[in-house]
Amino acid sequence: MKVAALFVLGCLVWRGMAKPQFPEQEKDPDFWKEWAQRTLKNALTLQDLNKNVAKNIILFLGDGMGVPTVTAARILKGQISGQSGEETQLEMDKFPYVALSKTYNTNAQVPDSAGTATAYLCGVKANEGTVGVNAAAVRSQCNTTQGNEVTSILKWAKEAGKSVGIVTTTRVNHATPSAAYAHCVDRDWYSDAEMPTEAVQSGCKDIARQLFENIPDINVIMGGGRKYMYPKNTPDVEYPGDKKHNGTRKDGRDLVGEWTDRVKDKKGYYVWNRKDLFSLNPNNVDYLLGLFEPADLTYELERNKETDPSLTEMVDVAIKILKKNERGFYLLVEGGRIDHGHHEGKAKQALHEAVEMDRAITRAGLLTSIYDTLTVVTADHSHVFSFGGYTLRGNSIFGLAPIMSDVDHKPFTSILYGNGPGFKLVNGVRENVSTVDYEQKNYQAQAAVPLSMETHGGEDVAIFSKGPMAHLLHGVQEQHYIPHVMAYAACIGQNKDHCRTNSGSPSLSHISPTLALLFTVKWLLC
Repeated sequence: MKVAALFVLGCLVWRGMAKPQFPEQEKDPDFWKEWAQRTLKNALTLQDLNKNVAKNIILFLGDGMGVPTVTAARILKGQISGQSGEETQLEMDKFPYVALSKTYNTNAQVPDSAGTATAYLCGVKANEGTVGVNAAAVRSQCNTTQGNEVTSILKWAKEAGKSVGIVTTTRVNHATPSAAYAHCVDRDWYSDAEMPTEAVQSGCKDIARQLFENIPDINVIMGGGRKYMYPKNTPDVEYPGDKKHNGTRKDGRDLVGEWTDRVKDKKGYYVWNRKDLFSLNPNNVDYLLGLFEPADLTYELERNKETDPSLTEMVDVAIKILKKNERGFYLLVEGGRIDHGHHEGKAKQALHEAVEMDRAITRAGLLTSIYDTLTVVTADHSHVFSFGGYTLRGNSIFGLAPIMSDVDHKPFTSILYGNGPGFKLVNGVRENVSTVDYEQKNYQAQAAVPLSMETHGGEDVAIFSKGPMAHLLHGVQEQHYIPHVMAYAACIGQNKDHCRTNSGSPSLSHISPTLALLFTVKWLLC
């Protein structure tokens, strides 16, 4: 077995060495110098700051998308298109401004997605496990909710007359989207079935209920989470024979039915599959509720392309509905299953989710303009995900390192986790990965410490931004700074003094529409 493993590894390394490891042109110093000069010329254009008022604001949140995930997704994107991958650009890579975000929660060095969502949506740092409440609220203690609620940028935008939307690949009452509308001391209170009896009796509301009651006129809501909207034991429309997908609500309410009744005369539509979604004309829709799975949406690699829309498709429909408002819109987009892939140790699932979110960012860019739309891409936290091992140029991002361990004399994959379910011992020693299919989509990469679920990482995450006032997202910032910048750019929320001239008209920068058009064209060509 050992000889066979060495032979397989030798073949892989030989195959990598048999082809050029990089393009011939890269041997010429002028290639690199000319590339740098083009980059410099582009950077010099950024001296003319875009100080326009942001009519539209979009936040793309890659849940768990730390910097190593961004880099690995970039390589994967290139390799999907037949390139070596390292030189590829993600759409977010093209954004002119990059900053770092400090992700800690008020009570946690390594954060969770609820406390971080409260930071980048409500502008206030909070405790882990809580959404839409400040740090005086204690997780799971219902009586600490009242008086500690904080509002989100989605609400600020709605109060300013903008259309607002939420699109996610998780359930719509999951941690990230829920901070946009809910005030809850426990992120797991998806419906009243998940709440302690005393919390319900004390008047605390489950998150699904708050979705429809707190801000009742959210224009677009798309994601998963059907089962939390229906009475207990109600069969699911898509999986009627599977009891685990039945409705969960103990209060007997049909939240979808209530919503439908409320908006039926306001160009409102409920859909639960891709066909029904694409049967709609966005020009004739003012309110849309799309719940495409009982809980989270499926991974992109496992998505039924006939019945389930992709994140890119949902974003496309959302923007077409929201952009009809002359006052603009706010849209929260979450690539939520990046996080789930990492928790399960399934790097291939996680990275394909990240690539799909990047496609959605591309689509949003085509439907909007940097002249009047501020787009921000960031993450809530990182993961203990890494890749290394001195891999050669063009090596499959999911492949083996070109060397073996000098301790146990076995091969290892480039991708590894610090902890998680990928920890495996065979006869008391580390598993020989050359004996398994480490490129398959559900392969769990080896981990140093055994855990049933891999954990978050505590390092800073990137913030990419383009459009009006994007330059304000710079340096190393606290995570809660993000919505304050976005609100400032859009003249909503707290900072409005800069938004008016003496005549009372919105103040725009000196950048002409013609120059802005040139910026947009250059953006698409780059």
